Amino acid sequence: MTTLLPTVEGAADDELAEALRFCARGERAGLQLLYDRLAPKMTGVALRMLRRRDLADEVVHDTFLRIWEKAGSFDPARGKPTSWAFAILRNTALNLLRGEGRMELVGDFEAIEPASEEADAETLVMALSEASALRRCLDRLEPARRRAILLAYMRGLTHGELAGRLGVPLGTAKAWIRRSLLTLRECMT
Repeated sequence: MTTLLPTVEGAADDELAEALRFCARGERAGLQLLYDRLAPKMTGVALRMLRRRDLADEVVHDTFLRIWEKAGSFDPARGKPTSWAFAILRNTALNLLRGEGRMELVGDFEAIEPASEEADAETLVMALSEASALRRCLDRLEPARRRAILLAYMRGLTHGELAGRLGVPLGTAKAWIRRSLLTLRECMT
């Protein structure tokens, strides 16, 4: 695990995938590398979702525990290691929000906008590799549903936040996510 510095585009993903393989074998150096590379960004996302540092730190900690436990289930053919790890973070944060009745913690939508220029859902799709199965499947969704999925899973928006952002009823936002996930699951298999 001494030569884990990326040298070319995409090497960072290879490095993180290798770190996950180390975790799956019980090698702590893999978890340390993942933590060093991902923890700062994860903390930022968790803070935007939870709006409290103590909760964000708790969620990031729990996320790395889950990454350690589930590293063997990561499949590089299904996506990038960062996407996999941030999906765990998002689910952990949402579980905390649901479980403790803290859905009101994220009141304004602008607070969770990313600092980067890639806020546009279509830009996020374009960032995926042309050959990516996920991109092909996302391209099959209606634009509004694709935007809802991307905002939910890449920006951490809840159903309520999606409804407000997209100007649709809560039930519609939930249905879009549920149906789109079924469509994506079917497409990916």
